[in-house]
Amino acid sequence: QARVVESGGGLVQPGGSLRLSCTASGLTFGLYTMNWYRQAPGQARELVATIATTGDSSAYADSVKGRFTISRDNAKSTVYLQMNSLKPEDTAVYYCNARYTRGVLEYWGQGTQVTVSS
Repeated sequence: QARVVESGGGLVQPGGSLRLSCTASGLTFGLYTMNWYRQAPGQARELVATIATTGDSSAYADSVKGRFTISRDNAKSTVYLQMNSLKPEDTAVYYCNARYTRGVLEYWGQGTQVTVSS
């Protein structure tokens, strides 16, 4: 059964950094666009960053441009989100999403909490 599992969340002070990881299993990783979403309390889930299957193209929400970097290692079936210069407004549950490029399949992780606070 296919699944994606996030790790790396935690508590960090404003201005700090965290790296989230998401490892997939049970699917052909190279056929999936990988995405990071986040959801803060009382707010809708929003797309933070996306990366193409080969890793040669990525895009970011305006709110994180220049601070976050998405990358992937297809050999390890893992996608990363490097988060720098974190702000309190980055506090949210971060979700990994794998979206199949040849159909309608997608998989979600269980989420990892990121809290930015002094």
